[in-house]
Amino acid sequence: MPLSTVKLRFLVASLLTVSFLGALDHTVVSTSLATIAGELGALELMSWVVVGYTLASTVLLPVLGKLGDVLGPRRVFLASLLVFLGASLACGFAQDMTWLVVSRVVQGMSSAGLQLMSQTIIARVTTPRERPRYMAIIGAAFPIAILVGPVLGGAITDYWGWSWVFWINLPVGIVALALALVAVPKLERGQLPRHYDVAGAAAFTLGLVSLVLGVTWAAERSGGVQAVAALVVAGVALLAFFIIERRVPEPIVPLRFFANRTIAAGTALSAIIGVGLFSITAYLPTYFQMAYEVSATVSGLVPIATVLGMLASNLLTGWLASRTGQYRIFPIIGTCMASAGLFVMAGLPVGVPLWVPMAVMATVGLGTGSFMSLIVAVVQSAAPANQTGSITATINLVRQIGSTVATAVIGGTIGFGVAALLPPGMDAATLTPQSVHQAAPAIQESVAAIYASVFSPIFCALAVTYALGIIAAVLLPQGRLSDEPDTVRSPNTEPVPA
Repeated sequence: MPLSTVKLRFLVASLLTVSFLGALDHTVVSTSLATIAGELGALELMSWVVVGYTLASTVLLPVLGKLGDVLGPRRVFLASLLVFLGASLACGFAQDMTWLVVSRVVQGMSSAGLQLMSQTIIARVTTPRERPRYMAIIGAAFPIAILVGPVLGGAITDYWGWSWVFWINLPVGIVALALALVAVPKLERGQLPRHYDVAGAAAFTLGLVSLVLGVTWAAERSGGVQAVAALVVAGVALLAFFIIERRVPEPIVPLRFFANRTIAAGTALSAIIGVGLFSITAYLPTYFQMAYEVSATVSGLVPIATVLGMLASNLLTGWLASRTGQYRIFPIIGTCMASAGLFVMAGLPVGVPLWVPMAVMATVGLGTGSFMSLIVAVVQSAAPANQTGSITATINLVRQIGSTVATAVIGGTIGFGVAALLPPGMDAATLTPQSVHQAAPAIQESVAAIYASVFSPIFCALAVTYALGIIAAVLLPQGRLSDEPDTVRSPNTEPVPA
């Protein structure tokens, strides 16, 4: 359903605003967590304010993708926005941590609808050739939220109180809702399914929740029996999910699509982004505080450089792909850049000027951003038009699962590795950057060397992950993005060259 240029730009502005709101709630809460936990008196539940939100948004992706195809993306989008605003209001009024966690779960569920339907709506109103440019603009919401979220959250908490971290969504969200009511077009709906895939949705939810819990417990080494039990349940549930999806007539995750080489390679590239970069970003400040002995403020410069690189290349390659119709070269170059950058990070000696790792990680960000949003647009163009929501959900799903699992594994590796290498008399549980910076020079050098030795194989493993991405990128078929609107294609056909 093509729109005029003016209407399309108005729609993009509306979707970008809403996508930014959803992305911001991933990051804005982080700097207020300690204050929230202290005032509500439940430090042991603090992590679930973030985990509950992320897990709920991940679990609902395939369900909401299918609903978008059946009910129409506009309905799911507007309903998600209304629920998101209501959940934000409830979060701010929370009187205890349980109330807040439940509200955050609901907020995460609705956030999934905002992010997913924004991408689906853009796909439904643009041609494959136009899509990368607009998808890159919508995709810019996430790196921008990473940059401004922690600072904004800290300022709001300090000056207004932590409740306003959630309530700030209301005025912005109401304006976004008004824009969306006018800008989001009514799109053609699919046929109502004869049998909704309830069994598949239940098996997937059980499997993913168990997987996240099992990996988290195993990484923390705090619950051996529980971790094993959770991983066994996850394995059984996910196996049942794949069996169900192969047999039901209308699955929530259409596995038959992966016979298409574009979809299979694109999905692998999306997962590599989650595993290879999103997982390590949260640990970079700790690494530089400990190994390079810099302050918390200065250590934030490295992830900022990474995100800025990601943002710049995301916008540039989206524009170039729309201008030329070519797409295959960008993920090939991007995975090579990211893999090379992470190999360099693994070999950097401790003590080099901070601008060196900043430049290296900016290169990793440039490489990742070059196909971060582009690959979503390419995969959408390879799927039938009436399955846009489902395939968009799938490609986002693998990215989030990869990031969640890899983050837990890396966190556990760091914790175990540092604890095992510390000299007698030093406790990893009480080791802080401040205590290290105030210690004797010999201890500072020892801790720096330990962190460098622990992070080096992690950077190597992530570099290998991107190297596998080079193979996936090369396997993408040649072709040009079409100037014609999407048609209903067989899932076994590749994008039609212009």
